[in-house]
Amino acid sequence: MLTITSTVETERAARYLVQLCKHFAHKVPAEWTDEEGTARFDWGTCVMRASGGALHLEVSAPDEESLGRVRYVVTDHLERFGTRDSLVVTWSPRM
Repeated sequence: MLTITSTVETERAARYLVQLCKHFAHKVPAEWTDEEGTARFDWGTCVMRASGGALHLEVSAPDEESLGRVRYVVTDHLERFGTRDSLVVTWSPRM
């Protein structure tokens, strides 16, 4: 399983976590609280955690193509939802 992570600095981490999960829940299984959430796509999973002024993201998938799909979907949605706050998602391999 391949995994990448991102920490997006924002004072509205819980708000974005809930917004993403509610949005994804229209198409894929998703569950959430104000602090943690998970969206399970057919090709991979995104786990989210809101804490300390940041939204922590972890994307896992079985191969590079699937990982890229989940990364794209999560990045695209979060950056669009966070336009007002100028959110930028930068991914790193999980260490």
